[in-house]
Amino acid sequence: MAFDYLKLIDKYYPATTPLRDIYLSHCRAVANEALQIASRLELPLDKDMIEGAAMTHDIGIFATDAPSIECHGEQPYICHGAIGGALLRENGAPEEWARVAERHTGSGLTDDDISRQHLPLPSGCYMPQSLLERLICYADKFYSKSGSRQRKTIEQVRRSMARFGSDSLARFEALHSEFNPEEPQPEH
Repeated sequence: MAFDYLKLIDKYYPATTPLRDIYLSHCRAVANEALQIASRLELPLDKDMIEGAAMTHDIGIFATDAPSIECHGEQPYICHGAIGGALLRENGAPEEWARVAERHTGSGLTDDDISRQHLPLPSGCYMPQSLLERLICYADKFYSKSGSRQRKTIEQVRRSMARFGSDSLARFEALHSEFNPEEPQPEH
């Protein structure tokens, strides 16, 4: 029997709350983007696995302190991936979804990033590794949970990634090359 991600969303994101609307809007946009890319490139991934991973990749945001997107928890927002991975495991979701949740932040986070930036995360590597993890991480970069929530242009995504340093931007560019191989890459 397939895992019902909507029951999990219902558990943490009550109906008729602004946070649920933000969550569902964002995750649905990411899922649609990932499914379109997978179809266009004929990726060897199950559509239900893509949809479930995309719809649960941000499951941990409710536990964070991000009032601008209606999150009134106590943890720093950077922790939402690790929180989400733990929640998915606790609730019996596929391990692949838990790893997507843990590894989608930014263009991935290395142990060096955590140490150098003094991030409040357990030591470890939070880099997207599997094809599913890389796909959801990439698709996620085009949609914000704040502002207009419209799809960002590639230039907007690049500017956003560059704010976190050249390593972050380079990792995004590698994902972009993988999922948009026909598009010319920027000159460096």
